[in-house]
Amino acid sequence: MNTLIRTTARCFRGGAVLFNKTQVDRHLPCASARLLCSADIQKNLAEMVKKDKVVVFIKGTPAQPMCGFSNAVVQILRMHGVDDYASYNVLDDQDIRQGVKTFSNWPTIPQVFFNGEFVGGCDILLQMHQSGDLVDELNKLGIRSALLDAEQESK
Repeated sequence: MNTLIRTTARCFRGGAVLFNKTQVDRHLPCASARLLCSADIQKNLAEMVKKDKVVVFIKGTPAQPMCGFSNAVVQILRMHGVDDYASYNVLDDQDIRQGVKTFSNWPTIPQVFFNGEFVGGCDILLQMHQSGDLVDELNKLGIRSALLDAEQESK
């Protein structure tokens, strides 16, 4: 119940319109408030993932990841020289934490997006790194993997 109240309050603070201004219903159904707020969160997430070439939703920050899986994603990106990416700490906002899971239809955090498209979580990014597919995907984004430069230097 407290979560519902907090979610509804966030919607009101965020300016969500929950009623027709000419006809105010004092008994606003809670489910309607939740659905409208959820729609706003999904719209915001769609904008967030499209804003940058690489977007990650992690627990903590790239400088201080708060779980091993988030740390692994940060380290993989760092290994490839990807330093310019948007990062969102899901521990700061419960709505984003749950909303991104719905948005991507993926149950866990971290989550990685390239050019607005969901890539996967830690396991998928690790597989892509190990197979070499991550180098190709970064190249499609116009990002040259630092591993290519390291490979050329060693020759």
